[in-house]
Amino acid sequence: MITVFQVQDDKQQQDAYHVRFQVFVHEQNVPEEMEMDEYDETGYHFTAYDDHLPVGAGRLRFVDNVGKAERVCVLSSYRSTGTGRAIMEKMEQTAKNNGASGMKLNAQISAADFYKKLGYTVTSGEFYDAGMPHVEMKKTWT
Repeated sequence: MITVFQVQDDKQQQDAYHVRFQVFVHEQNVPEEMEMDEYDETGYHFTAYDDHLPVGAGRLRFVDNVGKAERVCVLSSYRSTGTGRAIMEKMEQTAKNNGASGMKLNAQISAADFYKKLGYTVTSGEFYDAGMPHVEMKKTWT
């Protein structure tokens, strides 16, 4: 069973970074110096676990009263298991609890359909980030 926690200690933080490194740097060839950024110190981090094994991660920031989902990732062996949905639901609930009016994110084109299933709509044309095509997506609360 997958459980998602908002990071509360150094171990959970390191677990989130480990998953991000595996997915973005090793799998998707994002340069290591691009994967970590200045928002890591101030964002809310989330780690998904299968028992005690870290399998997913995400980061939430607030920009103009909107939650911004960033660095959402799931280990390849856990994709299509509901892990990504669980991370997004936890981040959305945290954003709601902090008074956000909705959420936004920059989705890799390959993940846009996943976010559409969660109620997000595309709000930009295609652009490149870390060498991969992305689109901006948004969701407002109903």
